Amino acid sequence: METKSLALPQLDVAKAADRLKKVVFRTPLTLNHNLSRRYQCNVYLKREDLQIVRSYKIRGAYNMMSSLPEEKLRNGVVCASAGNHAQGFAYSCKKLNLKGVVFMPIITPKQKVDQTKMFGETFVEIKLIGDTFDDCAVAAKKFTADNQMTFIPPFEDLRIIEGQATVALEILEELSEIDYLFVPVGGGGLASGAGSYFKTYSPKTKIIGLEPEGAPSMFEAFKAGHPVTLEKIDRFVDGAAVKRTGDLTFSICREVLDDLALVPEGRVCSTILKLYNEDAIVVEPAGALSIAGLEAFADSIKGKNIVCIVSGSNNDIDRMPEIKERSLQFEGLKHYFLIQFAQRPGALKEFVNNVLGPNDDITRFEYMQKTNKESGPALVGIELQSRSDYDVLLSNLKGRQIDFSEINKNDTLYGYLI
Repeated sequence: METKSLALPQLDVAKAADRLKKVVFRTPLTLNHNLSRRYQCNVYLKREDLQIVRSYKIRGAYNMMSSLPEEKLRNGVVCASAGNHAQGFAYSCKKLNLKGVVFMPIITPKQKVDQTKMFGETFVEIKLIGDTFDDCAVAAKKFTADNQMTFIPPFEDLRIIEGQATVALEILEELSEIDYLFVPVGGGGLASGAGSYFKTYSPKTKIIGLEPEGAPSMFEAFKAGHPVTLEKIDRFVDGAAVKRTGDLTFSICREVLDDLALVPEGRVCSTILKLYNEDAIVVEPAGALSIAGLEAFADSIKGKNIVCIVSGSNNDIDRMPEIKERSLQFEGLKHYFLIQFAQRPGALKEFVNNVLGPNDDITRFEYMQKTNKESGPALVGIELQSRSDYDVLLSNLKGRQIDFSEINKNDTLYGYLI
């Protein structure tokens, strides 16, 4: 998509940076040697995962709250969030001595609730309402109106966007020659702010937005020419999974983004694991989006200066098994089958000896023996050492005339069994 006549919002990013300088960290911009070697270019990471609340979200929340007139703050402020916005909001309430109310879905992990309480201390009250974020947001806005408070949105406000744009200001103060900026896209606040600033002060830089494949709200908005509400999304990349992007952020993003690409959730998981194993960098799924997106642009970025915004690191350790599972499946190393085993001694041993390769591993086996039946079904999970071992495995299954069916991750059965 080509940017034509730009109609960018009036943002006073320098003033926002001045408001923020005593509250946020000036996060480092670091050259990553592993990524640079892999993609044959210079890959710099803007480490917002090292921010005081472990994400960039505090920039927008604090900038908006600190610039509101006193009468707007008198009765307190409200937000709806299950993640990083809630934590940035809570910390801002503490720093500004404001009464804040945070609405979170009932299903919010305890770790996120505890983090929000920690950052807000006695200045915030948390209300767990609704089974989804949408239910929670409706309740939050009604509470705001009923109590004459002020709602602080996660992305749909120019003061939020202005605060997020300070990430771009810091980048360009350290590195002036940038060919590509890769930025994650959820609601679009960061992309709007950073994109607007770069188009003003580094117009030659190509701005690439990266969105999760399972939650393509901005992508679908671009296709439709206006924001649309998605009926169903994959919430795995929770920091960037929204059903509907903002009207304001959509109007800005379509002006400033040179391209918008979808990133498979499995590739995000592989990126998280590589960053941890190779660089000891801990990121949340949304924080890995910009780096995971490099693969689709590998040919274009060779020999260039690249900046990826690492947006956050609020990752619950309990999610690591799921992250590894998704990564293995994306890399073609993990497969699930329903296999009919003969109900006689030695059937499983024959399967292991004659079907599995020397490096294949059974990671899951659930078998239900049925009385007076010649065979019974088993759910078998197999992990391979190489993607190419998959064809050998299928050949062995067919060659031994084994009755099997593979459970595809898109099947309804996969959701029930795996």
